[in-house]
Amino acid sequence: MGFIVTDLFKKYGEKVVVDHLSFRLDEPGVYALLGTNGAGKTTSIRMILNMLVKDGGTVEWNGAPLTLHNCNVGYLAEERGLYPKNTLMDQLMYFAALRGVPKSDAKKRIEYWAERLEATEYLYPKQEGKKPVKPKKADQLSKGNQQKIQLMMALLSEPELLILDEPLSGLDPVNTDLFKSIIHEEIEKGKYLIMSSHQMATIEEFCTDLTILNRSKTVLQGNLAEIKKSYGRINLFIKAEQSLRAEIEAAGITILNEVGFSYQCRVTGEAQANALLKTLVDKGITLITFELREPSLHEIFVEKVGDVHEE
Repeated sequence: MGFIVTDLFKKYGEKVVVDHLSFRLDEPGVYALLGTNGAGKTTSIRMILNMLVKDGGTVEWNGAPLTLHNCNVGYLAEERGLYPKNTLMDQLMYFAALRGVPKSDAKKRIEYWAERLEATEYLYPKQEGKKPVKPKKADQLSKGNQQKIQLMMALLSEPELLILDEPLSGLDPVNTDLFKSIIHEEIEKGKYLIMSSHQMATIEEFCTDLTILNRSKTVLQGNLAEIKKSYGRINLFIKAEQSLRAEIEAAGITILNEVGFSYQCRVTGEAQANALLKTLVDKGITLITFELREPSLHEIFVEKVGDVHEE
């Protein structure tokens, strides 16, 4: 029966911030919530988690209203939520207790995730000579390492439903790959995941279904592969050993970007691209690349909501 959001609604005064959002996950997988800043993504997530009161709509888990009592939820918030002056271990043990994890299990899971997330040195500092070792506090960690601790908190209860709000924000490439590998592992375990991100490539890597929000409203929803297929193969990438500008323009094809003898173009369809290919072959022009692709999620997003800058 899975996870179902129906007509979720929220307003502040006369301003509607979430306008009847509905989506569902009938089986384990990853669902993406996308939108510009202020589109209503984080507000929706907070209503799903009952952190904010809904002005309308329902959130169900296996046919009953979702609560922390009937669904084991893990939540990684976009904002840093650690107490800066408390030790990391104390905070992890505290949050594990809040989620009902027995103390002995919590210690084992913290040890596992500390190693998996390469955070052992922050939780189990080594003795330096006779000098007493002080436990690490949150304000002693970088933004990326604080993100590791918060992901640990989200995973300590071994959640059935995992909600990740901008999980890769502020991470360097090495830690980005580390987080991605963990997300893949959670997917393989059969978890339900809700993910919000500005990084379109990340969404394309993980998510099969999505909703795009713009100014509180749903502007696009459905299966990502089917959405891309509906646009057709309209992106043409060409690389040659000589200039092709004259031939491309003569074919009525729009050049979006040109670097050296490499071209990113927009075509009306396969017929227009094939006509250009025939012209180039007939002229004996050597082609290194001639590839026709569907639009990227980034391009679809920009079309639906306007310009966006990935973080």
